[in-house]
Amino acid sequence: MKRTILVVLLLWAGVAAQAQVRLPKLISDGMVLQRDAALTIWGWDKPGEKITVRFNGKTYKAITDQAGKWQTKMPSMPAGGPFVMDIAGSSHVAIKDILVGDVWFCSGQSNMVHQLDIHDVTYADAIRTANYPQIRQFWVPTLTSLQGPQQELPAGQWKAAVGEAVRPFSAVAYFFAKRIHEKYNVPVGIINASVGGTPIEAWMSEEGLTDFSALKATVEKNKDTTYINSLSRRPASVNRPQPPVDLGTSGDTKWYDPAYVPKGWRPINVPGYWEDQGIKDLNGVVWYRKEITIPASMTGKPARAFLGRIVDADELYINGKQIGRYTYQYPQRRYNVPADVLKPGKNVLVVRVTNTAGKGGFVPDKPYYVFAGADTVDLKGTWQYRVGTVYKPLAGGGFGGGISAQNQPTALYNAMVAPEVGYALKGFCWYQGESNAGRPQEYTALMPALINDWRARWKQSNLPFLYVQLPGYMDYNYLPSESGWAVLREAQLKALSVPNTAMVVAIDLGEWNDIHPDNKKAVGDRLALAAFKTAYHENLVYSGPQYQSAAVEGNKIVVSFTNEGGGLITNDGEPLGEFAIAGSDKKFVWANARIEGGKVVVWSDDVANPKYVRYAWADNPVNANLYNKEGLPASPFRTDQ
Repeated sequence: MKRTILVVLLLWAGVAAQAQVRLPKLISDGMVLQRDAALTIWGWDKPGEKITVRFNGKTYKAITDQAGKWQTKMPSMPAGGPFVMDIAGSSHVAIKDILVGDVWFCSGQSNMVHQLDIHDVTYADAIRTANYPQIRQFWVPTLTSLQGPQQELPAGQWKAAVGEAVRPFSAVAYFFAKRIHEKYNVPVGIINASVGGTPIEAWMSEEGLTDFSALKATVEKNKDTTYINSLSRRPASVNRPQPPVDLGTSGDTKWYDPAYVPKGWRPINVPGYWEDQGIKDLNGVVWYRKEITIPASMTGKPARAFLGRIVDADELYINGKQIGRYTYQYPQRRYNVPADVLKPGKNVLVVRVTNTAGKGGFVPDKPYYVFAGADTVDLKGTWQYRVGTVYKPLAGGGFGGGISAQNQPTALYNAMVAPEVGYALKGFCWYQGESNAGRPQEYTALMPALINDWRARWKQSNLPFLYVQLPGYMDYNYLPSESGWAVLREAQLKALSVPNTAMVVAIDLGEWNDIHPDNKKAVGDRLALAAFKTAYHENLVYSGPQYQSAAVEGNKIVVSFTNEGGGLITNDGEPLGEFAIAGSDKKFVWANARIEGGKVVVWSDDVANPKYVRYAWADNPVNANLYNKEGLPASPFRTDQ
């Protein structure tokens, strides 16, 4: 009996020793709490534990439930800080350096991910001068869950926008927060939960997908771990092909080695795709080589090599030393070159480029040079190339399967959004859509569903929701055409029917050859304008012209707009561009257009009986120049729906 009692006591002592107050990663040092809103603070401890929270001179009580979770409510308070929060239960926790201000939940795909560090050339001054201790970001790590909402994040912390610590800040969210902080002189917190290349349905809860039967069915199927595991299994009878040999790395002397003597190499132009230069339908590895002359003034100091963008992956060698590598196509190649690499006179650059689909090579209209101090050597022009590997097409499209968890419905909501639900917010910022552009029609229903879903989860039916319409991207088309990106922009425009939303038009902020345009500041600034209007109730023009109605008058169509601001203008002083017109056959032709009496009159001598009009209806409109006098662009639209 004594032995049994001793064992029980020891077990109890062990449990008691392990019990302690545990808090969400979000509730931690440096956090920003939402001003003028009821606040919820929560955490975990052993079941039945009494919890005491002391903050800003007041005390709040809670008791953990059977699962060990507790929460307490705190009344709204004005902006201020820094404060300390003391939480006592089976242990004691002190949370330091707390600010009270405005908290924005920023989410989406890669254009919301892209950090200041990625755009460090464009925003070098912004990084160098960053000294905003009251602007703070909590970066949510990339996580997925197919098994339902998660309660907690495994990692994460609040960081202030001061010095080098600003580099990991989302560029869009940083400039957005900066404008709000400077205008209202309040702390601003950014919770950034974003993942590149992800569709909207991955960010929605299971409840939010109620009206989407196919997506709901996928959610249910994905809950079956046996099914998920089976997708990644490959039949034992299948002989997997061995990776093809790369001639550039298989010989005694590697092609990047300074001792290598090139033989059988052919000329090729950089920038440019190899499929456009006599290499037909090649997926594989192509090596590029160029000898450059470096002046003595560039040696003995750190340098940088800019190689634009490369499709898909690359490795850069200079004088035989690997300088860096990227495994996918989207980041701009801006490599740091150590001080001991460049030498006076001849230097050899070698780039190993790997491509698996589409055109491979160096993207045009990007910077290509190496520089140190005030000296620059241009890298554009004729290089030499040799093919190292050719990938053979696989019969049946390849082997096996599996799924990309981050692209599955609810997967990102469950792991990256659900743990923050309940943390009081000022509003949402959303920048996403590229991954849904291949099936844009369903976005018309999905985007309002996302807005309503998140508001329902936070139990605030009118929480401001700001979002960015897709910018221009891909090849310019000089003829009227159809466009999946235009249809998705239309779906985004229609989402304005949801109350207390605002859309930022970014049609003028894109780049034809980069899905991640460099101009992130203008996006953030326009989002801030939208916030001033929607969340802060300022009387200002936040948006460019938006289509309201169209009336046929003889051989012309007269288009009316909202958000004209001080009046309609062209931003370049040229005639209006990008208007197309059609009759009942819907065969669109370019049209004449002029601004008259606050409206746009559109006509074409080729269409005697016009019925429909479009504006900037393309993946990447060539000259979308309709603006208001406040300098904000009109949203693309069509009337032939």
